[in-house]
Amino acid sequence: MVRLWGKKVWLAKRAYEAVIFQTPRFGETKGYRQVCRLTVTAADHHEALSILYRMFNVADLIPKNCQARFMGTGDIVLIDEGRKGQTYYRLCPDGWKRVERQLVC
Repeated sequence: MVRLWGKKVWLAKRAYEAVIFQTPRFGETKGYRQVCRLTVTAADHHEALSILYRMFNVADLIPKNCQARFMGTGDIVLIDEGRKGQTYYRLCPDGWKRVERQLVC
């Protein structure tokens, strides 16, 4: 949703349900399990992913109720928008890439 205020364009923030999937050991390609589920307030998916990346790469910002390690290459994030569907992203060396659900199972 875009709001206009004078000549500036403001993107309205939304709440996204985010689920982080990681393998038990860094670098594995199979055996993903859910390690954390939380709500992120952001304007779009890319902002939500950057908030999550920052949160899980600063030790003091990691939520206490999560069993997650630092976020690294190969980790998968599910962004759930309710009726609008679910989108999976995988962290690759050149940034976040959209992936299919089969990689998580």
